[in-house]
Amino acid sequence: MSLYSALYAGVSGLGAHANAMAAVADNISNINTVGYKGVDTQFSTMVTDGSGKSSYSAGGVSSVSVSTISKQGMIQASGNATDLAIDGDGFFVTRTSPNAGGEVAFTRAGSFRSDEGGYLRNASGLYLYGWRLDATGNFVNSGNVNGLEPIRLNDLIGTAAPTTHIDARMNLQSTTPDYTGPYAAGDLASGAVDPAFTRSFDVYDSQGGAHRVTMGFLKTGPNAWQGEIYSDPANAVTAPGGLLASGAIRFNPDGSLDLAGSDASFFSPLTVNWTNNAGSEPIRLKLGSNGGLDGITQFGGVSSLISSNVDGGMLGNISSIEISKTGVVSAIFDDGTTRAVFQLPIATFENVNGLTRQSGNTYAASRASGGYTLNTPGTLGAGRLSANSLEASTVDLATEFTNMIRFQRAYSASSKIITTVDDMLREVSDLKR
Repeated sequence: MSLYSALYAGVSGLGAHANAMAAVADNISNINTVGYKGVDTQFSTMVTDGSGKSSYSAGGVSSVSVSTISKQGMIQASGNATDLAIDGDGFFVTRTSPNAGGEVAFTRAGSFRSDEGGYLRNASGLYLYGWRLDATGNFVNSGNVNGLEPIRLNDLIGTAAPTTHIDARMNLQSTTPDYTGPYAAGDLASGAVDPAFTRSFDVYDSQGGAHRVTMGFLKTGPNAWQGEIYSDPANAVTAPGGLLASGAIRFNPDGSLDLAGSDASFFSPLTVNWTNNAGSEPIRLKLGSNGGLDGITQFGGVSSLISSNVDGGMLGNISSIEISKTGVVSAIFDDGTTRAVFQLPIATFENVNGLTRQSGNTYAASRASGGYTLNTPGTLGAGRLSANSLEASTVDLATEFTNMIRFQRAYSASSKIITTVDDMLREVSDLKR
């Protein structure tokens, strides 16, 4: 009987619009949830028989809720340095615990804070994960979340970091008289020949011990110098005479460094073996580029050190945390030194709208979403990071209130179908009296 199908159609309308109202309630209640993606409700018809007949059987309506995960929320400024927002595609990789046994969850809720253990966690209690950097600032991307570690920086306090680089800008005076006497490699280190200019740097071994390394320069002709790098004192290293590197240095007529015409041995990384048996890392030298003015130059001004930067040493208390747009997490210590510790990954999916929603404003991979890909922010489709920022909810309050009115009226209309069919069925039952 068609009346019964109309009754069931009214019931389906009640259920479909009740589900739609639930989605609206969810959206409105999460309007201030960081990184929340609004849920849309879509309706579709249910047809019992599509053929044209004199008797029509109503099918009704069904509803399905679809999360618009791919929609970008507004990036808003925040006063916390560890608040993060992703500008573009991708998700933070988190776990429910700071060990490999925790469940993996992907989220865009970047309100991370340090907890009592020093771990970065968001408002849902999820631990942020990333690649740990080695002493040279490199990491291995295995493409798997098992290669990630929880972001924790306070385990650096009280430890030591060896020197891994010496960056220096210095000028060698072009009017310095040429040295015409005999010279052999190591004469500047031993004191057999007085250098025209020296500059010392404090470097550190793996135990935090300080050592002094000196760069000495001797002018041997027009645009031509000899350089040596040696330990002071010499017995601090196992190299004979304390000599760590030596070679010819050449300059172009405009005073810029002729790196191609200089000896590569002077500019190569230093491999230092300390006599106290402390460990070390190769020390990279950044003394200028070929034809550039960003390192050693030769001009008429007095020989001098313009600027320098040497890393390493004992690590004190962490005063702040800094996160770059490329996802490098650095610890800034109270003595002003900075150390890059972690690299944050961004997880991307082929179909982000196919992800499975979970509690805590997180998502899990599914067959519809495809597998994840881990890359650094800003590469291969991954969005860039914005520190001191948070992604706002994508919910529009005016739209939700409008939908609320629509669904309420549709629900009321569906209830009228039921009461009207009830009246019609009563008329049928009243035929026999």
